[in-house]
Amino acid sequence: MGGHDPKRADTSEDMVSATFRHGIVALLPELRAFGRFLSHDRARADDLVQETIVRAFSARHQFEPGSNLKTWTFTILRNLFYEQTRRGKREREVLEEYSADQPHEERPQAARSRISDLERLLWQLPPLQREALMLVGAQELSYEEAAIICGVAVGTLKARVSRARSALAELRGIGEEGA
Repeated sequence: MGGHDPKRADTSEDMVSATFRHGIVALLPELRAFGRFLSHDRARADDLVQETIVRAFSARHQFEPGSNLKTWTFTILRNLFYEQTRRGKREREVLEEYSADQPHEERPQAARSRISDLERLLWQLPPLQREALMLVGAQELSYEEAAIICGVAVGTLKARVSRARSALAELRGIGEEGA
C-alpha cells in the first residue's frame, strides 16, 4: 500500500516544530540582550523580542533546518528595529533620551564606573559601528554571522569593527586627558 502516511508526516512536522520552538526559547536571553543594546530601553527591547518571536513563528516555514537559528532570529530583530526606527525616527529619540538620563553623580564602585564609561563611549560611536562591535564583541558572533545579520559583506563588517575599536580608543584617550 505504499503511499503517504499522514501520521508519520505529522510526527516529523511536530519534531521539527518542537526543535524550532526549543531553539527560539534557548535564544531568548541573547535576543533580549541584543534588543536592549539596539533600543537602549528595557520595555522596547521586550517588545522587539516579542515581535521577533511572532515574526519568526509566522515565517518558520522559511527557516531551513540545519541553518543558524541565532543568525536568522537576530536578522529578524535587527530588521524590525530599523523598520521601526525609519518609521518614527526613533533612534534619534533613543539617543537623546539616553543623553538626558546620564547620571551626574559619581558611582561608588569602580567597576560600575568603568562599565558606565564604556557604555557612554559606545553611544558616541556611529550606529553602524556600534552595532558591528556589539555583534562581534558582546554577542560573540563570527564576522560572517554578523555580516549576514547586518546584510553587508564580511569585509564591510570587519572595517566597521576596526573603525569602532579605533574610535573607542581615541574617545577613551580624549576622556582620560579631560579627567
